[in-house]
Amino acid sequence: MRPTLFPRVLALLVLSIALLCLGALLGSGGIAWSADSAIVLDIRLPRSAGAWLAGALLGLAGAIAQGVFRNPLADPYLLGSASGALMGVALVLGFSHAITNSGLALIGLNSGAFIGALLGVFAALILAGGYRSSLRLLLSGVVISVILGAGNALFTFVRPDLYQRFQAFMLGNTSLLDWHSVYLMLLVWILCIAVALLLSAALNALSLGESTAKTLGLPIDQMRLGLIAVLALATGAAVAQTGLIAFIGLAAPHLVRRFANGSQRIHLLMSSLAGGILLLASDLLARTIMAPLELPVGIVTAVLGGSYLLLLLRRQTCGISV
Repeated sequence: MRPTLFPRVLALLVLSIALLCLGALLGSGGIAWSADSAIVLDIRLPRSAGAWLAGALLGLAGAIAQGVFRNPLADPYLLGSASGALMGVALVLGFSHAITNSGLALIGLNSGAFIGALLGVFAALILAGGYRSSLRLLLSGVVISVILGAGNALFTFVRPDLYQRFQAFMLGNTSLLDWHSVYLMLLVWILCIAVALLLSAALNALSLGESTAKTLGLPIDQMRLGLIAVLALATGAAVAQTGLIAFIGLAAPHLVRRFANGSQRIHLLMSSLAGGILLLASDLLARTIMAPLELPVGIVTAVLGGSYLLLLLRRQTCGISV
């Protein structure tokens, strides 16, 4: 790591730790240490750590999506993973009551969302005829998202009794995170960040253009497939545990891009750290802004992310480089 970049990465790590400590202290009544250690160790701390890990996975997936598709507006849900996850939840909610001790009844909402997200990406790959064309894959992801989105809308129309649970997943939720969720996301994050850093050379090559990248002697197609697999795994793991949380994967890579100095490896790492900070900070805000009531964290990230994108648009309209 370049000497000038080390302090910036260290600052992100320190800020992450500070927010984790704040999350362990923050309850419905404000910042205070609870005399009951179980509240801190079994409720607040795993929730905070899980929120950070989900954000880190989404930030990493967003940086990969923007690099693979060479599109600064790409996000982790671009390949149909979001609609696929919702479809998985819809199937589990709609049919598990009719199947006892087998099938969907044993899958659960989290597993259904994870499997649905992966199948959504797989469907986009099939529709695109492979992974060798970023443009075809991008368009296929949009088509799959529209089709599955229509299916999800039909589900909520036919089964309005399950709409509330379905909507809770759509808005994002961190209140049910436990240590099992933390361990699972931590394992996935370590695997995904390691593979992404190993394949970061492909993103550097793709930033020069599709045709130029294929002349550099790298197995671009295979490396791109590996990055798409990381994108699907990271997104699926985060969505399965927290539901759909908007703008984290889109905003985090933007916030740190100028500090990466053109290095995709550093950009991936910093995007992941920034994503964790953004989601954890949003979760803390969701706990306090209407205390003792809690807002769905997805609403907070949508407001903050939308405001940030409006600021970017205004700066670009005014001719300011961002």
